[in-house]
Amino acid sequence: MKANILQYEGEEASGIKRPMAPEVPCSSGMPIKKIGHRSVDSSGETTYKKTTSSALKGAIQLGITHTVGSLSTKPERDVLMQDFYVVESIFFPSEGSNLTPAHHYNDFRFKTYAPVAFRYFRELFGIRPDDYLYSLCSEPLIELCSSGASGSLFYVSSDDEFIIKTVQHKEAEFLQKLLPGYYMNLNQNPRTLLPKFYGLYCVQAGGKNIRIVVMNNLLPRSVKMHIKYDLKGSTYKRRASQKEREKPLPTFKDLDFLQDISDGLFLDADMYNALCKTLQRDCLVLQSFKIMDYSLLMSIHNIDYAQREPLGNEAQHSVDTRRPAPQKALYSTAMESIQGEARRGGTMETDDYMGGIPARNSKGERLLLYIGIIDILQSYRFIKKLEHSWKALVHDGDTVSVHRPGFYAERFQRFMCNTVFKKIPLKPSPSKKFRSGSSFSRRSGPSSNSCVTYQPSVSGEHKAQVTTKAEVEPGVHFGRPDVLPQTPPLEKISEVSTIPDPYLSPVVGETLQMLTTSSTLLEKLEVEDS
Repeated sequence: MKANILQYEGEEASGIKRPMAPEVPCSSGMPIKKIGHRSVDSSGETTYKKTTSSALKGAIQLGITHTVGSLSTKPERDVLMQDFYVVESIFFPSEGSNLTPAHHYNDFRFKTYAPVAFRYFRELFGIRPDDYLYSLCSEPLIELCSSGASGSLFYVSSDDEFIIKTVQHKEAEFLQKLLPGYYMNLNQNPRTLLPKFYGLYCVQAGGKNIRIVVMNNLLPRSVKMHIKYDLKGSTYKRRASQKEREKPLPTFKDLDFLQDISDGLFLDADMYNALCKTLQRDCLVLQSFKIMDYSLLMSIHNIDYAQREPLGNEAQHSVDTRRPAPQKALYSTAMESIQGEARRGGTMETDDYMGGIPARNSKGERLLLYIGIIDILQSYRFIKKLEHSWKALVHDGDTVSVHRPGFYAERFQRFMCNTVFKKIPLKPSPSKKFRSGSSFSRRSGPSSNSCVTYQPSVSGEHKAQVTTKAEVEPGVHFGRPDVLPQTPPLEKISEVSTIPDPYLSPVVGETLQMLTTSSTLLEKLEVEDS
């Protein structure tokens, strides 16, 4: 048992043990309390709206097989506005019909929303119809134990390619309304950390509607995840419950992150800039749709820790021993989503990223980050305004998770790019060393009053890997508002903001920051030269 209860960074200081295990399928008979529509029947099988999980999985596979097959007979064409509102329905009697095969489940009806539009989305991500069918329907779907707070069911395809999630009526309705704007956004930028929706369906069984959405899988089961976080940038009640901590792979929250990884996660400069630029762009999209209460799901694979794990523990989980098969969908991995690649010969060199974003912690340990923005189907409607007003009466309104979309987006970006992710400080050249001789100081954010100095207590070998020579191309900072200036130090340019104001349009915001940053830096550099 001791080999299975391992500790992650920050535990010795906090006294919290972090159990580390991969995401495992649900096994029948597990004592699961009823959450929302999700419960356990007398035989120990998971049920959703009184439909057993096995019957739901069978209905999903039969329905998708039929709808994708029938769609292949329709000629490919441009997506029209009316395509976003089409709903196709087919009845599946247990004895079979001229259009459907016989099956051993109860009769059900299968609805497909916007089939032509979702076919376009799948084509945009390079998913062929036969690959889509093979991934979802050739092998039984695997149920995951991690249910959402609303009691959603999660299934993963046997090849780790797709996640199927049950959604509530309001969420499915909102996604339908979102489709035209989602279509326009993907046309302009298919590389995004936003969820990638591949299909929206509904299974009508037992007089109940079970709506499901097919999305990209953020966390491959073939890579062992050591710790997982759900981050919103909020601090009000943002700590994992005791019940959550008892799970094989708990999902920790913002306060847990601030306690466990207080120094943040350090990324290569190019990777950091690409990630923050992607987050800024995605937040602007969500803000334009009046969406809030979304999260950044982040799962961490510690490369150095995995190499030190006992062989028995490694053999038990059978992970990290082979390279996972490449994903079929384009732009589906975290690395692809941010358009970033580690600088050749820079600080991050691994033979295989396995789709993750390379990073390091304050100890200098090599990490792979698997991230994505989740839970975007929450709009700031009247009920959410009431929820925020009520919480603001008993707590600081700016710290609760439910907030107006503009404020939420700004706080989300600031927390991610100033607290969670940080740029690996470049070692200054001898001609530009500070008079004090201290180590390179970083900006901790526009709201901070002091600098955070990165001084990891690591061995000489790790320290050599964390720091690197200054390799800044001429003019790379000027005219690039997404790249933080390296000189002069913070106390001389504290008036320059790290992140553009999200309330400004992207063009105006970037232009103003480019002019402000460039003019300020030139003035300061002229003063120093004189």
